[in-house]
Amino acid sequence: MLKGLGGLGDMAKMMKSAQELQTKMTDMQDELHNVMVVGESGAGLVKATASAKGELKGLDIDPSIFNGDDKEVVEDLILAAIKDAQTKAADKAQEEMTKLTESMGLPKDVKLPF
Repeated sequence: MLKGLGGLGDMAKMMKSAQELQTKMTDMQDELHNVMVVGESGAGLVKATASAKGELKGLDIDPSIFNGDDKEVVEDLILAAIKDAQTKAADKAQEEMTKLTESMGLPKDVKLPF
């Protein structure tokens, strides 16, 4: 198509690949809202559910931990479960980004967006 234009053919191919990557990244970002991860603390007594985008979606607390004397412990368990869910969400998002970049033939450690 642009064979006689030297490097412009490669540039056109690169632009098309960049547009394709942008579309796939947008689709992946949308999908991450639907992927759920569960963070836990206290051996599963507190569970926090978050989307892979890190948005907290739910909290499940075993009623056995409710005791007026243990208020600070309960608060710590809740925070720990939320932090665990957020970490898992970030890991899942990175995993999906790595799959996307590798499928596009980009280096495994490329940082996107540029």
